[in-house]
Amino acid sequence: MSRVSKQTLTTEGRLAGKVALITGAARGQGAAAARRFVAEGARVLLADVADDAGKQLADELGAAAGYQHLDVGAEDEWELAVQRAVAEFGGLDVLVNNAGILHFSELASTSLADYERVLRVNQIGTFLGMRSVVEPMTAAGGGSIVNVSSVEGLAGMPFLVAYTASKFAIRGMTKVAALELGGRGIRVNSLHPGMIDTRMVQDAAGGAEVDLSRVGKKLALRRVGQPEEIAGLALFLASDESSYCTGGEFVADGGATATHALKI
Repeated sequence: MSRVSKQTLTTEGRLAGKVALITGAARGQGAAAARRFVAEGARVLLADVADDAGKQLADELGAAAGYQHLDVGAEDEWELAVQRAVAEFGGLDVLVNNAGILHFSELASTSLADYERVLRVNQIGTFLGMRSVVEPMTAAGGGSIVNVSSVEGLAGMPFLVAYTASKFAIRGMTKVAALELGGRGIRVNSLHPGMIDTRMVQDAAGGAEVDLSRVGKKLALRRVGQPEEIAGLALFLASDESSYCTGGEFVADGGATATHALKI
């Protein structure tokens, strides 16, 4: 039996019976989460602006997955994506706000346009996503929202003023949403990856190849992380295994935040 058919026929798993919407799902962390969620019994609507890659992955995953074009900074596109998830899969139980962009620039050289571009995707996209799922999750009796922040949502890094601002904002919005939505049975947590082996850094560097192994050697685990390792943590937060977790910060960073600036 092929990999696709196995995933399509899954009737049991840690997310059996759940419907999830994952943004930035065409590649990297989002794609890894989509694969893992389907393997664990969820039906998943993959959302992204990379239509070709997103459609290809949805086709690979079979009947348990669909693809929806979604610019997370566009209010009307969120409405369409949520409506489709509910109409096609029968509800919405999980949202993973994973879509994000990175921009390298020192503070004095950061243009307002670049700053706003990062905030529109990372911060406004997360806000719109959370707001868009309140009604369907309430109707379903509850749900789980997983907001992907970063270790830059816990501490600053030079040349990442816009990215850091957006990721700190996600951390704060997560706590507000957790307090407001807990009575509806909706849990909201932030996920904080460290250096993960995806194309994000290369894209921010203009497509140039970046040797991430040099960064990895500085970490306690002496390596960069893999998208599948973040998907595993997202799976926990999406599942009922994390039923008493809300407003929390869940870190997967290889030990990056275990130290401080005086480390030799």
